[in-house]
Amino acid sequence: MSGSGMPHRLMLLDTASLYFRAFYGLPDTIRRADGTPVNAVRGLLDMIARLTTEYGATHLIACWDDDWRPQWRVDLIPTYKSHRVAELVSDAPDVEVVPDALEAQLPMIRRVLELAGIAIVGAAEHEADDVVGTYASHADLPVDVVTGDRDLFQTVNDDRQVRVIYTARGMRNLEVVTDAVVVGKYRVLPEQYADYATLRGDASDGLPGVAGIGEKTAASLLGEYGTLENLLAAAADGGGGVSASVRSKLAAAADYLTVAPTVVKIVRNLKLPTLEEAGAQLHPVDGESRAELERLAVEWNLGGSVKRLLDALDRQ
Repeated sequence: MSGSGMPHRLMLLDTASLYFRAFYGLPDTIRRADGTPVNAVRGLLDMIARLTTEYGATHLIACWDDDWRPQWRVDLIPTYKSHRVAELVSDAPDVEVVPDALEAQLPMIRRVLELAGIAIVGAAEHEADDVVGTYASHADLPVDVVTGDRDLFQTVNDDRQVRVIYTARGMRNLEVVTDAVVVGKYRVLPEQYADYATLRGDASDGLPGVAGIGEKTAASLLGEYGTLENLLAAAADGGGGVSASVRSKLAAAADYLTVAPTVVKIVRNLKLPTLEEAGAQLHPVDGESRAELERLAVEWNLGGSVKRLLDALDRQ
């Protein structure tokens, strides 16, 4: 139990997903006196205040993209997120296309989260999705994953009390995604979602999929064979009931299917700080940190967003 008597619940933020949503959801005319935009900062703080209160989070980790496009994924599928690259870098993460007005706010986002005592965790050569996947797979308390990214549906697990708070339709239309919701949307189980996405493809991530196999066919095949591995084995056998048409399509995509599962499946075994080591448990902010947050709220024209976050944390 938390200090306030609430049952413990961990919330994992797909942070970039949320600050992009905040940036595009509020006008960039919201600025501090020197003209620096602050709409993403304001919006993200309000999201966190609402989410932690509404869903009863006692622990929170802002999962960070230390590498939004890991080279090991690109080496396997060169088109992976290639349409989002602003600049290729040989010895560091590639530069992502991020609006200048948002880029200018990222240092302040990190600063405010740190002052609020909110844990920020990333992992070298890995995406925030992999950080989310590792914590969601090993946490010994119920987990809410907050994201607008369908890729993280593969973390959903009713037995482990892991669900996704899906933000794609906006903060006024949040959707709690459980096993039944994934099955209802896609006709596959959450543990089949990565194989489903591999077959179907995902243009938003630069994944071509298998030509000629769309959502319905992918779901039907996984419903019959359970996993992509079983499907490919049945197709190779020739007598496994896979139609000649599907066998032909799978054969044409053989090279892609050899590497895509590694790219699509989130990593679940990163060496990360424990919840205690990360400082994930939420608590009221006091002393110098509170005073600094209140000062920044005025200096950076953060309006009531800082106060709402502080009020939410005061209830812990």
